[in-house]
Amino acid sequence: MKTLTFIGNGNMALAIAKGVVGKFDFEVVGRNEEKLKKFQTKGGGVTKYHLLENFDISNKNIVLAVKPNNLQEVGEKLQGKANVIYSVLAGTPIEKIKKHIQSDAVVRAMPNLAASLQASMTTLTGDEAYKKEALEIFNTIGETLWLGSEKELDIATALAGSGPAYLALIAEALSDGAVKQGLKRADANKITEGLFGGFAKLLQTTHPALLKDSVMSPGGTTAAGYAALEEAGVRNGCIKAVEAAYKQAEALG
Repeated sequence: MKTLTFIGNGNMALAIAKGVVGKFDFEVVGRNEEKLKKFQTKGGGVTKYHLLENFDISNKNIVLAVKPNNLQEVGEKLQGKANVIYSVLAGTPIEKIKKHIQSDAVVRAMPNLAASLQASMTTLTGDEAYKKEALEIFNTIGETLWLGSEKELDIATALAGSGPAYLALIAEALSDGAVKQGLKRADANKITEGLFGGFAKLLQTTHPALLKDSVMSPGGTTAAGYAALEEAGVRNGCIKAVEAAYKQAEALG
């Protein structure tokens, strides 16, 4: 099996590590030995760990999972030139990664929070020579989609990467609405959970507009609620949320 070298030992690195167990050998690199030992235990398949200082990345396949603002500092502590870097750094362009860490190729990936449950929607772009391997790695934590440019990836970051926060807000608000009308909080939360779980499956086979129309009867309860959402500007708010997040991704780059 090929070996992946994880640089960074945070939650996203751990989620990916758990996904690739049995499919790749892997090692982890970080600053703190105690944290590395914990990662090794939780990861379930780490064969070895290394401290960051003067670590040689020559001919290694790297999964880069550090904080974006630590890229330069981390790069200064590494030696050699990697085969490929699979970066999960939000808003960090390939050119910037190559500036700080030497590598023959770079692939950017944007998983989301659901990676911890192997249910991420991960978008990728970068060196086509490593497309197959990149998809193989990130398919272990959910669904993947290869995009044609870094601009598209930054837009996808604003949608799928940040999306769990938007949906969490909507889920909480819907539950709050039911509580306001008299439903017990635990019941409201349970119903909302089931709503989102079922809707995700419906969305895989049916366009959102058709889903809406199939539920909305003339003069019915859904039509009344939907009109209230439009009046409150929910649709426009969602559009603006993606726009704002995309602009921030560009600014980070």
